[in-house]
Amino acid sequence: MLDIIREKVANAERISDEEGLFLLSEAELLDLAPLAQEWRWRHNPEPIVTFVVDTNLNYTNVCNAYCGFCAFYRPSADDPSAYTLSVEQILQKIERASGQGVTTVLMQGGLNDDLDMDYYVELVRQTRERFPHITPHYFSAPEIMEMTKVSGKSIAEVISVLREAGQRTMPGGGSEILADGVKAQVSKLWPKAAVSDWTDVHREAHRQGWMTTATMMYGHVERDEDIVESLRHIREVQDDAADQPGGFTAFIPWSFKKQNTALAPKVADEAGANRYVRMIALARIFLDNVPHIQGSWFSDFRRPGQVSLHFGADDFGGTLFDETVMLEAGHYNRTTVDEVKTLISDAGFAPAQRTTEYEIVERYEMEPSTAEVIAAGSVEA
Repeated sequence: MLDIIREKVANAERISDEEGLFLLSEAELLDLAPLAQEWRWRHNPEPIVTFVVDTNLNYTNVCNAYCGFCAFYRPSADDPSAYTLSVEQILQKIERASGQGVTTVLMQGGLNDDLDMDYYVELVRQTRERFPHITPHYFSAPEIMEMTKVSGKSIAEVISVLREAGQRTMPGGGSEILADGVKAQVSKLWPKAAVSDWTDVHREAHRQGWMTTATMMYGHVERDEDIVESLRHIREVQDDAADQPGGFTAFIPWSFKKQNTALAPKVADEAGANRYVRMIALARIFLDNVPHIQGSWFSDFRRPGQVSLHFGADDFGGTLFDETVMLEAGHYNRTTVDEVKTLISDAGFAPAQRTTEYEIVERYEMEPSTAEVIAAGSVEA
């Protein structure tokens, strides 16, 4: 099986579900690295690793989805810890982020029935008008579905209204695992939170020229077969985007953090670094039509993130200055632009700052690694 996969990768051919399952379940981890890197260099031949200076804002934590994997949501606005920010309050946060050099604002929130369509449209419009240098990378597929619910509009109409207000990109949140059997276990919204909702939203976004990302949160109740199915759905949506003005820019996996979640009793151990690196490599090999695979310092910490750059990842995500969703699950992790550049350099690549749509903004020389500094006698070992 491994020889068959090697030959397919060498010829830039697509692997099957069965072959993907073999790489995930049976192949030696180190055997994945050269295969993944071959696809990495095919898509991105320069020895750079990109990152974006961004922040992650949440406009409300009131949510009717009751997802078992989420420690962020509050089921009622009457909860003392529930909140919904006004458009002006959010814009004040964006203004502070702008002062930190942020070029992208990633914003998602709960599915709050008390918010009407005008709220979402004003968020986009006001961001574009007041901060034209910042990309509003807003909302996820479930939030788009919530907008169809409160407005009575179709998916296409909602995306069109947001596009008119100035939105051009969208994050891939809400996918979790794209397998209906998994979604039925982790969300009380089932069957409304079906795989088809997520794929339909992204297909329509691509038709209207939006660039979106695809994500996966793994390490909870899914089987290996579900992971492969999830990747296949993403690959198929990207195939459909081949003749559309939009499409997926990147795939981003992260592992489930169980603290303070309803799903915690069903999960014995959180997925570790080896699983994370394997997921990155599998994604790079399987998603032959997605241009970028994002490793990260964030979800699985710095060292596995650096290793992922040698297992197919060519991007290091964002700075995520104000992230709170993972924080609610007991995952406190912060960084700076300088540290991101150093982490990339120490992994053996030259850092390059990018936009949301993966246009290079600035290139940096590779910084000397800590080992080189010590060897030169500049600091004590």
